[in-house]
Amino acid sequence: MNDDARQATLVASRRLAVAVPAAPRRGHLHVGDSPAGPDAIEVTSRYVERAGRPWFPVTGEIHYSRIPRERWSEVLGHARAGGLTSVATYVLWQAHEPEPGRFRWDGGLDLRAFIELAARHGLDVVVRMGPWAHGEARYGGFPDWLVDRGLATRTNDPEYLELVQALYAQTVAQLVGLTHVEGGPIVGAQMDNELYDQPEHLARLREIAEEAGLRVPIWTATGWGGAQVPDTLLPVYSAYSDGFWDDEQTEWPAFASFHFRYSPVRDDLSVGADLREALDGISVDAGAPPLRDDDEVPFATCELGGGMHVAYHRRPLVTPRDIEALALAKVGSGSIWQGYYMYAGGTQRTGPHGSEQESHATGYPNDVPQVTYDFAAPVGEHAQVRPHHHHLRRQHLWLHEDGHRIASMTSTVGGGSEDLDELRWAVRSDGRSGYLFLSTYQPSTQPLPGQVDVQITVDLDDDSVTVPTVPVDIPAGVSLVWPLRYPVSPSVVLRSATAQVLTRGSDDDGEILVLGAYEGIPVELVLDGLLDVGGAGAGVVRGGTTVVSLVEPAGPRCVVELPGVRILVLDPVSAQRLYVLDLAGRERLVLSDAPLYSLGGELVVHPDEAQHTLWLLPAPAGLVADGAHLSDPRDDGPWRTWTLDARYAGRTRLMSEVEPHATAVPDPVRGGPMDRLSAPTDFTGAAVVHVDVPAELLDGADRALLRLTWTGDVGRAYVGDRLISDHFWHGRVWDVDLTPWAAEVAASGVRFELLPWRRSTGVWVHPSVRDVPDGVHVAAIDLVRVGRVQLTGVEKD
Repeated sequence: MNDDARQATLVASRRLAVAVPAAPRRGHLHVGDSPAGPDAIEVTSRYVERAGRPWFPVTGEIHYSRIPRERWSEVLGHARAGGLTSVATYVLWQAHEPEPGRFRWDGGLDLRAFIELAARHGLDVVVRMGPWAHGEARYGGFPDWLVDRGLATRTNDPEYLELVQALYAQTVAQLVGLTHVEGGPIVGAQMDNELYDQPEHLARLREIAEEAGLRVPIWTATGWGGAQVPDTLLPVYSAYSDGFWDDEQTEWPAFASFHFRYSPVRDDLSVGADLREALDGISVDAGAPPLRDDDEVPFATCELGGGMHVAYHRRPLVTPRDIEALALAKVGSGSIWQGYYMYAGGTQRTGPHGSEQESHATGYPNDVPQVTYDFAAPVGEHAQVRPHHHHLRRQHLWLHEDGHRIASMTSTVGGGSEDLDELRWAVRSDGRSGYLFLSTYQPSTQPLPGQVDVQITVDLDDDSVTVPTVPVDIPAGVSLVWPLRYPVSPSVVLRSATAQVLTRGSDDDGEILVLGAYEGIPVELVLDGLLDVGGAGAGVVRGGTTVVSLVEPAGPRCVVELPGVRILVLDPVSAQRLYVLDLAGRERLVLSDAPLYSLGGELVVHPDEAQHTLWLLPAPAGLVADGAHLSDPRDDGPWRTWTLDARYAGRTRLMSEVEPHATAVPDPVRGGPMDRLSAPTDFTGAAVVHVDVPAELLDGADRALLRLTWTGDVGRAYVGDRLISDHFWHGRVWDVDLTPWAAEVAASGVRFELLPWRRSTGVWVHPSVRDVPDGVHVAAIDLVRVGRVQLTGVEKD
């Protein structure tokens, strides 16, 4: 077969026609603002509208009651900088009514203060009101005294509802003046959680909340697992790339691979199935159809796995790229609301009965750590910023810029079955323009191969677009989205591009469209018409279009000049460093290799190394730093750059290559309703490592983390007799925040009690870290000092 025939065959086999979607249905759902105002929220059958145009919310779960109050602002700042538009949070009944009739809303339980602070950071709020929440909280968040009464909870039992009415009345009282209709940030409320067979109860919960005075435009209930959701609530969905709740014999859960393919099916019958079976005796047929009337409600999510918790018996190692690819697959499948669980980790609360984590002792199928609820989230238990914060921000910048267009587009799957060798692709389009999604990504337990000579033709309503113009190879492990007929300016249309739309910016020279290149894929830009091209681009006229290739490598200096507009093409590393933040009253493009966020028109940087570089576009005339020394500015292409020297940030090695000996190891035991491995409780024979921390290393830093790189089974960290952290080893480092205990640590150090790894126990860990010897090995203990630098922009007089 000659090359022309081969290319024609490829194009023909990868061709898809998309049509202009029908108008969405309106007025049939019992949600939305009433009466409507200028910022009214309406839910149609396909998307949510706000202020009269489609709206694409991005929500992340952050539990105020599990984060020290003094860290709320930092965590919310990172969430907003990461591209979230809203946060969701559980109201844990056990925290707020520890004794019957005695409610607490003080200190770290001040829900109202948390919501007000979220609003200050520009974030909306979804209140997950319970009464049952779960979230790996003891008895699912129910107080012990409620459990002891033996009521028919999570039903319309009158005695139970009387207690719920009191809880809701107290909760709603905290929200007065903060709802959307009152000009506040609260846009939604969720009723209960993962309740599958009590639609009348879910409906009654909304009624109770409304009777207490709550008015919000969006009322939701979790819809996965074939849940029966009443028509007064909007079903929202989940997707996880792995699950600690599966058995230790499971190499990769059966449900997981589905979420890396494009599909209009929203439901996942297996998330939480163990809890349903163990506590409620309910089994869902895996072949059951998805929730009825999907076409009547939009595809909204609330629990895309932002990470994954670990149980003793099963300890997933979900990677940043797993999370990134799953999230993008949901956008390609038609999601109009991205919601992550968790977005920021936290610490399990301590209550009257000790740690309030769920466990075999409370009848839960899985033993989870007593202290940590880090969840390997984008923002960690101690506000550590992880790589997936940056991976996801790349998507969120795009959703922020183009979400009003994307939300109204429908998704059509072009290819991608369970066959690992088949290219996975889909198109999301309004019939005239859109986005092409392609993926060769699946987690390393079942990876996908690369694809050779990829070229797709999309037949739109009035035109056909073939991308790229010459077939390209797609490397393995890539998840991407390319624009089709994208309006760059009133006179420039980007017909196609083998790069991702990220965001837009502007400076004194005009508008800038920012694209992000993908590793291993040449950047090609195709523009409608015959256009002059300059800067980092070279144009060739072909068939009524201008095909642009780059004459400089993608990066911060790669600027393609077009009539009246510029296109900045960032390399993959720079794209992960890109923020859009307010500084001195103006949104600016920011490239930073240290985590940062904006608050009150200033930038707050949290460096963990002594030196970092900051790029701004457009730049203010100057910067003033509090907490670091700034170099003189330097102009670099369209950017101005500064080097930041943070004197209180950096890493110090305290100990390395230690193999402490455990004198006795407890025998494995099983427990809980599914007879799974239980976490050991006997540490009398554990290996002990004592770490002294010089007092001068604890002074000045905003946060001091003791970081263990180790292998073993279970570890506990003590300051004196106080348990301050624990860890089920699963291949990640273990961070212990010393900041709250700095004086005690300086005086007496930290004691680690570590139980050794024994393969024969049968605990599941990821294959990439599984081949470790039995015993305890501490490769390194570092003190990581995180600084806080405040940057103020100075404009010209």
